[in-house]
Amino acid sequence: MTITVAVDCMGGDHGPPVTVPAALDFQRSRGDVSLVLVGLDGAISGELAPRGAAPGPRLRVHAASQVVSMDEPPAQALRFKKDSSMRVAVNLVKSGEANACVSAGNTGALMAISRFVLKTLPGIDRPAIATVLPNMNGGYTTVLDLGANVDCTPEQLMQFGVMGAMLVAALEHNERPSVGLLNIGVEDIKGNDTVKRAADLLRESGLNFCGNVEGDDIYKGTADVVVCDGFVGNAVLKASEGVVQMVGAILKEEFSRNPLRKLAATVSRPVLNAVKNRLDHRRYNGASLLGLRGVVIKSHGAADVYAFGQALRRAEDEVRNEVVERISRRMAESLRPPVLQRAAAE
Repeated sequence: MTITVAVDCMGGDHGPPVTVPAALDFQRSRGDVSLVLVGLDGAISGELAPRGAAPGPRLRVHAASQVVSMDEPPAQALRFKKDSSMRVAVNLVKSGEANACVSAGNTGALMAISRFVLKTLPGIDRPAIATVLPNMNGGYTTVLDLGANVDCTPEQLMQFGVMGAMLVAALEHNERPSVGLLNIGVEDIKGNDTVKRAADLLRESGLNFCGNVEGDDIYKGTADVVVCDGFVGNAVLKASEGVVQMVGAILKEEFSRNPLRKLAATVSRPVLNAVKNRLDHRRYNGASLLGLRGVVIKSHGAADVYAFGQALRRAEDEVRNEVVERISRRMAESLRPPVLQRAAAE
């Protein structure tokens, strides 16, 4: 199966100098992936030529005349930039010319455009942003929502649980991933009314719901999927990134204090490199916009070539493992009347 990925080459802090070489590197490692590079024709061609690359059967350039800036209001991008590289890339997914879209651009604009163009799946009120964070078990914990929805209803939190579970089931081949609800305590009496009601819905959902979890459970690997609203999720993500940066800075400072410590750093280098690799945020780049009628992946705006390549791999994995179809089927089951659900189970 040949997969086509539309790449918003103009998005992110760096644009074509990162997105184009990342796309070329990715394609060289994949014999059955086609790419559509979307953006300003001159900017893309200026990155292809020095690398000896040219458009062909598996590499196409699709010109777009506009660019969405990183600080542009989502409504403005949606209304007035209908020929932006971001909008065109998402349109290619809508038309079926591409199986997935990857962008490092403005998160709010990408979500607004994707929701408007692709629409949500039946039974999904709002799309959610999901990503993976490393845990102490040597694996990953999938967390959603990470900022798309600041205020959520209990029903929407339950839907996030379904989407996250289906994502893990598809990519990790774990048909019964555990789902936890992020709370201020594991006891059922903890949390506000929204979280308490969401817990009730998750228990009734048929998912492998393991109850409330706390923030440290994300990194303990207590649950495969952790559900929360976008306000909490984004705060958790940014705090996590800050802690990693702080630990790295402290280690560098302490190992540089005197010649003896510098020697200790040299001896410890293999361990330090291993730790750095495990915590390297670039390895986990590529957040999924779940709940849409198509695969859309959001790369970190500051991504380098390696990190953007990881986002492209994420897009390919979601298409090959039919993440959208899995979510759609699971939501269709949950929308059936209880009597039909029981009959199907029997």
